[in-house]
Amino acid sequence: MESARVAGFGPTVFSEFSRLAAQHGAVNLGQGFPDFEGPEEIAQAAIDAIRAGANQYAMTQGTPALREAVAAHALRFYGQRVEAHGQVGVTAGATEALYAALLAFTDPGDEVVLFEPTYDAYLASAQLAGAVPRFVRLRPPDVAHLTWWFDDAELEGAFSSKTRLVLLNTPHNPTGKVFTREELLRIGELTRRSGAVLVSDEVYEHLVFEGARHLRPATLPGFDDFTLTVSSGGKSFSFTGWKVGWHLGPERLVSAVQKVHQWTTFSTPAPFQLAIGRALALPDAHFVRFVDDYARRKNLLAGSLSRAGFEVLPCEGAYFLLARTDAFRRASEDDVAFCRRLLLEHGVAAIPPSVFCSPAHAPAMHGLARFAFCKSDAVLAAAEERLSRLR
Repeated sequence: MESARVAGFGPTVFSEFSRLAAQHGAVNLGQGFPDFEGPEEIAQAAIDAIRAGANQYAMTQGTPALREAVAAHALRFYGQRVEAHGQVGVTAGATEALYAALLAFTDPGDEVVLFEPTYDAYLASAQLAGAVPRFVRLRPPDVAHLTWWFDDAELEGAFSSKTRLVLLNTPHNPTGKVFTREELLRIGELTRRSGAVLVSDEVYEHLVFEGARHLRPATLPGFDDFTLTVSSGGKSFSFTGWKVGWHLGPERLVSAVQKVHQWTTFSTPAPFQLAIGRALALPDAHFVRFVDDYARRKNLLAGSLSRAGFEVLPCEGAYFLLARTDAFRRASEDDVAFCRRLLLEHGVAAIPPSVFCSPAHAPAMHGLARFAFCKSDAVLAAAEERLSRLR
């Protein structure tokens, strides 16, 4: 008999739509993983590590070489100084770090501030921890706002004497928002006042477009004492299946997360840790090419969607586009029904963004669909051909 904490869980929407896409031969722009390989030299580094015998349990806190690489990366890109052997921990992907943080910093009944739409694993992790979510809605661009935005009064109202953790994702999935310095300062001040921990999910840290700038909250004045930064190698190097993530910050925060980690996955695959450590030290040219290539893919898909009749919303970061579906959505359809029809009748899989919202706020997403552009040119071309039939 399953417990109450998991009774409401079913297969994720990503699993459902990927299954339907495979079953019906659809072009899959749904689940966010690349259909192309990461750098060959990094794949070879993993092979070399396996052949060299790095095939047993890694240290629970993470292979020293990777922790040193994470610390060096933080200094190189953000001017952030962390001590590799006390202020960095390694987990099985960023998702484990986020789940472990929720268990480490909340007790049942404590409150967690989430920005909505919110990546679905956040809400599931809060439920498993017995924490109570308090939502701050991100609103789409309008005549007064060029990008997604939130209401200051609503943000302040989400905090209470029970707030223990604030979970932030920048660059943001699914909206593509990159939080500004002013926004981060407001969030941080409320976090500080409440005595909570700010957990900053930055897995898309190197995917920022169109003049936007990713700011690491932990580097803002006074934030380092209460901020835990989480990232991973999957998104930045296109090895999502390796599941190598890390967290960095004050030793007391890292240590608390590691206490959960040691009793869940215990350690992360050793050869992949060594390879991702090499990846973090790739020259600047790699990261420039990486962003340029994704900007090109983004523009390809945005053009295809626009020509088909969708209204594409601005995307400052990450690798998803949200588009308004009003030109095609039937009066009786919500976003789930529209995306299912788009897949079954037109052969293109997208994700309905209402799944990133609580039931009360899901209707705000019913006129949108999320498309992933982390796909090969051939897949994006096939998507354009199929989308063009919608006209």
